[in-house]
Amino acid sequence: MATINQTNQFYEGCGREGPIRCILLSEFHAVAGSKISCQVPENYIAKEVFDSIRFFIIPKPQLQRCTLTVNALGHKVIGYPVKIDHTRYPRNAFYFNLCFVCDSWARSVQYEAVVKKLSEYLLMMEEETSFLSNPDNNTRIQNLLSCILRDLNEKQVATIVEGETTIYLKIVRLKPDPPPVQDHQVPLICKGFENISLEAWDLTTQQVIPFINGINHVARIAAEADVENQLVKSCIQNLVYY
Repeated sequence: MATINQTNQFYEGCGREGPIRCILLSEFHAVAGSKISCQVPENYIAKEVFDSIRFFIIPKPQLQRCTLTVNALGHKVIGYPVKIDHTRYPRNAFYFNLCFVCDSWARSVQYEAVVKKLSEYLLMMEEETSFLSNPDNNTRIQNLLSCILRDLNEKQVATIVEGETTIYLKIVRLKPDPPPVQDHQVPLICKGFENISLEAWDLTTQQVIPFINGINHVARIAAEADVENQLVKSCIQNLVYY
């Protein structure tokens, strides 16, 4: 259950955005297991905190290449775990997870695509030059993550050149969901909408759109289009969003 801080109203689910507090890189060591190999700022995530969530940071194979969010002990951690299979690694595999860390109350969905894109860059760099697994690169990795953390928090964009790779990242602010649609409401098509091909929408929306004329209310649209009422509401809510 979400808890509410009555002083500042920052609580899980409040919908407020917060900064990226930390970027950490975790790896699976053949002997030591899951560990933090780099984080900026240093020691932001204590070892005790990491140990309590490490099985979610380097998860089982079926969760590799999926965006995962863990909310625990005052931190929200967004990661994208990756496994690279190759005979040059101990146990013939290299596991890593590049994670953004936010406050537990902060809205974080806008960071998910950035975490995935940055992880894909690091995957490419590891496959080409062993950028992550080579201990000689520790300082370069630390500097890279520091620049990304600073630029994303200050400018919401980061363009970083690392070796032969140029990393482009941008935080795209997502619009909040439209309010719920009611039976009595009358949707109206806006100017310019007619320029969008009907085939661009899903089949249910294609069935609903011809009955949106500025006269029919939602319940009548559902009846005339022969579409279940709740589906019509979802379609209209989706049209409002986009």
